Amino acid sequence: MVDKENGQTVKTPTQARAAEPGPSVLALMAVSTGLAILVMGVIWFVFFRT
Repeated sequence: MVDKENGQTVKTPTQARAAEPGPSVLALMAVSTGLAILVMGVIWFVFFRT
């Protein structure tokens, strides 16, 4: 429940920390994981192929 005091929203510390990760967080994680896999694949191809 959100309370209002003097026109400002007041939340408890627990409510203020309860963020919901949106689609941008999921996209960032997917892109960074994909890039890490790509970089590791390139390193393996350059240094460890027989």
